Amino acid sequence: MRIAILSCFYPYRGGIAQFNASLLEELGKEHEVRAFNFTRQYPDLLFPGKTQYVTAEDEAVPVASTALLDTANPISWGRTARYIRNWHPDLLIVRYWMSWFAPSLGYVASRMAPSCKVVAILDNVVPHERHFFDAPLSKWFLRRCDGFVTMCGEVSADLLKLHPDARYITHQHPLYSHFGEKLQRDTAEKMLGIRKGMKNLLFFGLIRDYKGLDILLEAFRELPDDYQLIIAGEPYGSFEKYQKIISTIPGRDRIHMFLQYVRDSEVKKFFSAADLTVLPYKSATQSGISSVSYHFEVPMVVTDTGGLRETIGDRGTGLVAAKAEPALIKEEILRYFSEEGLREECIASIRKEKDRLSWGGFCKDLLDFAQKL
Repeated sequence: MRIAILSCFYPYRGGIAQFNASLLEELGKEHEVRAFNFTRQYPDLLFPGKTQYVTAEDEAVPVASTALLDTANPISWGRTARYIRNWHPDLLIVRYWMSWFAPSLGYVASRMAPSCKVVAILDNVVPHERHFFDAPLSKWFLRRCDGFVTMCGEVSADLLKLHPDARYITHQHPLYSHFGEKLQRDTAEKMLGIRKGMKNLLFFGLIRDYKGLDILLEAFRELPDDYQLIIAGEPYGSFEKYQKIISTIPGRDRIHMFLQYVRDSEVKKFFSAADLTVLPYKSATQSGISSVSYHFEVPMVVTDTGGLRETIGDRGTGLVAAKAEPALIKEEILRYFSEEGLREECIASIRKEKDRLSWGGFCKDLLDFAQKL
């Protein structure tokens, strides 16, 4: 099969580009696959981080792609559609996670040959920070695709609200496995410069309001003195509100901050030192961070929002707080460390999930679905 993937690839950074690279590699084992990239993903005005691109320090592995699509320039949309169509793919895969991409991706999708099926992998149907135009733009985009892959029930439900007759499958986010092997805990703690012999909590990934770091900080305030909190990730926007909370916490010397984009080779340090990954999200669909936590066999505490209960709590790989509230997060953290045998049960469940959530399985289900469209 000849497969085109239109999304962000190297030199763009972040979890979606990493996902696309793994998808490209796996599909390329048995099919002719080509990556089509953005020339511009977002205007700088819409990007709250420091940079959209990998740097020399990121140590990212280059991925060959053809850069065509400027999401802000409609002239490039037609050029992109013609280029991909003239390559004669049997299948076009696009990634969709916010309504900014609806006009450009929808235009390209609508101009593929009738013999080319278009499947969108939906990270979100509507974004976490919502706007009045999200639903109509997403609805317009969805109508221009033949089928969809969602990665949790929450996104499937959002899809059906906007596109009731959509054809789709749901397959949980496959596991990232390119971050290397787990380090010895003592080694990781030494590399991070944190105290040994503590209960280590990890908040990892881009710091955005919906991810609830403020809630975790308030929960940490009430934890005993043998707990440490590791915060690792780049703030999207100002970190000031979190810093104000930290300044009022008596145990703030036990909060260790690494406020920058974490390059691939550095990820293992944080998860190798962690006892527990905490995802105190105020809203969510699925989380790529959970896939990294699975890889390093670190159980999780998550909130009951989006698909987190479905993909973590129901699988026995972590604990679920009923709401994104400090007291409830604290309660689940304390339970994890106090309930006999719970840690071992969670790790055993993670090992089962690691067998199930392979890239090979994800790609097989995607292609089986596409061939039935």
